[in-house]
Amino acid sequence: MKTQKILLLLLVFSMTLVHGQAERYSIKNIDANTIYSDFGVSFYNETTAVFASSRKDKTILNRVWVNNKQPFLQLYKGEIGENGEINNVKLFSKKLNTKFHESNVSFTKDLKTVYFSRNNYLNRKIKEDSEGMVLIQLYHAEVGEDGEWTNVQPMPFNSDNYQTGHPTLSTDEKTLYFISDMPGSFGKTDIYKADIGPNGDIGDPINMGSTINTAEREMFTSISGGEMYFSSDGRADGLGGLDVYVSNLTGNEISEPQNLGTPINSEKDDFAFVVNHETQRGYFSSNREGGHGDDDIYTFVQEPPLVIECNHYVKGSVTEENTGLIIPEVLVVLYDNDGKELDRILSNAEGNFNFEVECNKTYKIVGVKEGYSESVMEFSSTDGEDLEVQLEIKLEEFIVERGNCIVNINPIYFDFDKSFIRADAEIELDKVVEVMKKYPELIIEGGSHTDSRGPFKYNEGLSTRRAKSTVAYILSKGIDSSRITAKGYGETQLVNNCVYGVKCSEEEHQLNRRTEFVIQNLDEIRKKYPELCN
Repeated sequence: MKTQKILLLLLVFSMTLVHGQAERYSIKNIDANTIYSDFGVSFYNETTAVFASSRKDKTILNRVWVNNKQPFLQLYKGEIGENGEINNVKLFSKKLNTKFHESNVSFTKDLKTVYFSRNNYLNRKIKEDSEGMVLIQLYHAEVGEDGEWTNVQPMPFNSDNYQTGHPTLSTDEKTLYFISDMPGSFGKTDIYKADIGPNGDIGDPINMGSTINTAEREMFTSISGGEMYFSSDGRADGLGGLDVYVSNLTGNEISEPQNLGTPINSEKDDFAFVVNHETQRGYFSSNREGGHGDDDIYTFVQEPPLVIECNHYVKGSVTEENTGLIIPEVLVVLYDNDGKELDRILSNAEGNFNFEVECNKTYKIVGVKEGYSESVMEFSSTDGEDLEVQLEIKLEEFIVERGNCIVNINPIYFDFDKSFIRADAEIELDKVVEVMKKYPELIIEGGSHTDSRGPFKYNEGLSTRRAKSTVAYILSKGIDSSRITAKGYGETQLVNNCVYGVKCSEEEHQLNRRTEFVIQNLDEIRKKYPELCN
């Protein structure tokens, strides 16, 4: 074999200084560190940590890696103490550890699958790239019946000619994040992701983009809650070497990275940051001065949890679902992901509304207006430009008025002393047609009403002509004549006290000038549609 040159992703490791971070972290170098390289803690469960180390172990044959004169990295495990110490350290798995490098693991929540980094070595065969280098590759394995790891398989996107490593799983375990220098990368190593199918199938790798990747190295990803932590030496605000950054993840969006600042970061390499989202206890690795040896593991407590400040506006409009018409004066209520009300506003005359929201969070808006079905919409904000959404509310098909079950439409207007159907009335009558087609058993009376002004007989005749016009329009749309009748009520069914001789405002008189479509066979209809008009 040619002179071995292994380009370890885990050994080639800068920062955006965030002021005021020192008070948030208390850090400690753990006692389990050795004079060798110890780094890359992963949580196996609440009480066990797994990490990589090149320490000498009497139970294995310690071969020396030519690049740093230390034994090859192996995976170790230990018990997590209350103070963050890792106690009773022992080899993690004889099945996963080989005579070459292993490091950086990520487990599924059921602990039945592990993703890990290893040299390009499988089934006792080592593979080199075209230049004679043995690269780092990603593998996964399953738990066998004996409780040991079995069925070690390479990732489908692995290649002998580029590296893959540093796996971490999304919270829902549907996405695998990892590091690679594959063709198409922005820099020396980039963060990638791949979908995980229901059967564990791995999708094609997708580069996370220039928001997070630079021309240099991005590596050592971890996920906690909705946050991605990673290290980079390619950002202008770095303190030196690899520095730890954090970004918010929302759907397919990732926010601009923020540096965690000191004491997490230093002038040296700081990397492999992991934190328990519930306890806020975590670990990171560093080769800073004052450690036990090469790379050391540090434990920390994060208080209070990190808040990435970012705000912008969500702008929206409210329209009617079926017609697309703008709906003004709709009460729009904003809720957070936990159902807590954050704000409420009435849409303006143009149906518009806006809220200020935090970036990279999930929200719900609810539109409410009398006579309309409640409309609910969820959306996720990002750290980009203001978000535009459209809330569609649907007119309730039926309402109860004065004991009658009525097709819910907006008022139908006629020109003064006229009975022909105007264009704006056609829109409302089309709603009646739509309802009658949806419920073919409905029998409806189209009743027209006037106010009390004018002679009684005249009002009766005018309302009858208007009722017949509306029914004729509905019949022209294909509705059977046996299902709808017309009746003019004149001023006999006023909805207020504006009888003849009583002084009322124009708005009060308007309430009496109406056309209603009342269900005639309600009892029969409710046998099939019990919810109707209840």
